Amino acid sequence: MKNISILGSTGSIGTQALDIMRNKKEEYKVLAISGNLNIDLLYKQAVEFKPKYVVAMNNEGYKYLKEKLKVYDIEVLKSMEGLEFIATIKEADIVLTSVVGMIGIKPTISAIRAGKIIALANKETMVAAGEIVNEELKKSRAKIIPVDSEHSALFQCLNGENINEVKRLVITASGGPFRRKTKEELLDITPEMALKHPKWNMGKKISIDSATLMNKALEVIEAHYLFNVEYDKIDVIVHPQSIIHSMVEYIDGSIKAQMGNTSMLHPIQYALEYPNRSSGLAKRLDLLTNNELTFEKPDTDTFECLNLGYYAGKIGGSMPTVLNAANEEAVRLFLNKNIKFLEIGQIVKQAMDNHVVEHNLTIDKILEIEVRTRNYVNLLINKDGDMLE
Repeated sequence: MKNISILGSTGSIGTQALDIMRNKKEEYKVLAISGNLNIDLLYKQAVEFKPKYVVAMNNEGYKYLKEKLKVYDIEVLKSMEGLEFIATIKEADIVLTSVVGMIGIKPTISAIRAGKIIALANKETMVAAGEIVNEELKKSRAKIIPVDSEHSALFQCLNGENINEVKRLVITASGGPFRRKTKEELLDITPEMALKHPKWNMGKKISIDSATLMNKALEVIEAHYLFNVEYDKIDVIVHPQSIIHSMVEYIDGSIKAQMGNTSMLHPIQYALEYPNRSSGLAKRLDLLTNNELTFEKPDTDTFECLNLGYYAGKIGGSMPTVLNAANEEAVRLFLNKNIKFLEIGQIVKQAMDNHVVEHNLTIDKILEIEVRTRNYVNLLINKDGDMLE
């Protein structure tokens, strides 16, 4: 039986991971869970799975859970210290990092230093701190198994292969809800419209990133650090059916692709069970029904975030941190209806243009740059949010 710590158990990835464990009780023990704003769900999860530890990210949630869970043999912890603790506890066989945002950096680094197997669903860790992560991995017995569907697909296609024989990595994109739309057609897009993804059921932030293609920008940078492949060997192709999750082309001309239905249950279970496989919960792919596979070049003129990702990655240093932090803040402003949809990319570009790149980064320096970037973004926006006027 594997003991699992879940950082972010109330989010989309965390809840689906618990679905797997609920149906494979003889294989998994939920050792620790954490949540942020959805304290009621975190409480229900704690009562059902009886973990040894529960982490609340704010003091109010901590006090609530401390009182509600006192009848159970569950230790309640709080904030970043709690996250780092459950990422490093000796009993944990696998640490699933599924928190959203740069909050995932510190506990992931701590888990690496503790030599853990990390099922990584927090792309911001690799985007903002990929160099640090890889240096820490060199000094540790820890291993990262990617959970994002695209990187899980690349990981599976690369398994057993020589990385020096790779011609290119191909990351597929659904195109999001606004595929083939013009800039003029995107002027009045609302958050409600942007959240309606045609294929995937994801959290709000990731859904907006999919609509802007920023998710692919972040995935390109993450792939660079995960697989040690240069940016000119990483391509993005729009594949509307989302059946092929990513591909690897080799120097002999052959291409390996990983296929499946649009369910995160596949990559989550693969990461938890690697290097083994077993029957899963996700619906199986019927190729006779899903018999059309088409591909398109992404429209980077309309969706400029993808080019910004390549630029940030190639510049390196602190620029990917700025890309990520500016985007997180811009997405927050858009979801709150303070800015327009097209302003997301404009804001990210302005933040990057304003930034003086720094190298030889530490975690504290990365987090400092994140704060500076968020502050800069908010200074760009007036109370009416009329950047496009």
